[in-house]
Amino acid sequence: QVQLVESGGRLVQAGGSLRLSCVASERTFGIYSMAWFRQAPGKGREFVAAISSRSGSIKSADSVKGRITISRDGSKKTVYLQMNDLTPKATGVYYCGGEGLGYFGEESGRYDYWGHGTQVTVSS
Repeated sequence: QVQLVESGGRLVQAGGSLRLSCVASERTFGIYSMAWFRQAPGKGREFVAAISSRSGSIKSADSVKGRITISRDGSKKTVYLQMNDLTPKATGVYYCGGEGLGYFGEESGRYDYWGHGTQVTVSS
């Protein structure tokens, strides 16, 4: 069972930047594709970005392209989400998901493991 723990969320002003982190408990972290999803108040979980396990291929939502960077550090069993030029629309709980069969797309239901989320609030 993989445990994921997100951190880095906080209150930030519009135009600011944040880096979220997600640490995995599993020592075979390298085999898992990892993704970030956002859930705004009263809405469903929305795909932000994903990174594959071995090649490090990346996918991101059109709405965040150019303003976010997803990366992973195998030695630290951590995946990061760097977010720049934040707007109030970025407000929500950010969840880290992990998947062990090679999928790294937009469907939240395909991810097997989830953290408890970290709250990001962007004030205008």
